[in-house]
Amino acid sequence: MKTLENTKIIAIDHGYGNMKSANFVTPTGITAYDTAPIFSGNILKYGDTFYRIGEGHKSFVSDKATDDDFYILSLAAIAQELHQFGITTADVHIAAGLPLTWVKAQREDFRNYLMRNKSVEFEFNSVDYKINIVGCSIYPQGYPAIIDRLGEMSGVNMLADIGNGTINIMYLNGGKADERRCYTEKRGVNQAVILAGNAVMDSTGVKIDDSIIETILRTGSADIGPKYRDIVVDVARRYAAGIFETLRKYEYNPDLMRLYIVGGGGCIVRNFGDYANDRVTIISDICATAKGYEAITLATLRKELYG
Repeated sequence: MKTLENTKIIAIDHGYGNMKSANFVTPTGITAYDTAPIFSGNILKYGDTFYRIGEGHKSFVSDKATDDDFYILSLAAIAQELHQFGITTADVHIAAGLPLTWVKAQREDFRNYLMRNKSVEFEFNSVDYKINIVGCSIYPQGYPAIIDRLGEMSGVNMLADIGNGTINIMYLNGGKADERRCYTEKRGVNQAVILAGNAVMDSTGVKIDDSIIETILRTGSADIGPKYRDIVVDVARRYAAGIFETLRKYEYNPDLMRLYIVGGGGCIVRNFGDYANDRVTIISDICATAKGYEAITLATLRKELYG
């Protein structure tokens, strides 16, 4: 969270796997209840409905404003950032993003979606919040994660933002984004999770929990029997190879350009990919994009305010 005058700038990276703010990561899951849930923890009350945040998974949708889920999840992300500073009432400017090729078509609708209530009152983890949404900036996903590295870039570079739902690809020339060469592929990490689960079921007849698969993808291993682990690892290697096949479809050539990878899928490339370490930079901070949103927004608002 950044502060300018009396406004709190809070970034939210609306992923299909995780909601990321500058300091928090929460699974993009939400379950609604008519009455207060029995167990506490990440409970948001908005209107007359209770929501458990981080429970279940958000299905892929090509328009994030089609239902209330991302709005409710945004309120929880804002509350988490405010809570660490003991703040319950604030003017908030939201900084968020959309996949590269969706930004032009969906920016205004998504901004209006996040700003649909100028004043919002809700409860999160038994704490009451009252916020005023005073602004909202929408950026291309992924790119803000590397803004602090633009100065080191020369020649042609490729950025791959590997999220849970999509892979966003962007070319940069001399550190400047090439808007003509931006692409979005629906080949995110969730595809690997589904493939691995199916492979284990087909080979052993056993259903493996998604959380175990995700642990293997993230860390390279898990505390399970080797026959199950080996199946998941094999799928992960094939998925990592598939990522580079996708990049080559858009003319990726490691001899002619450097590759920067951001997003949760970077761990799969690191753990299971075949690549040249000196030509590929994997940014491991899953909150890097959110932090970039905040930095860009702060600089922009400062310029507007002070010139």
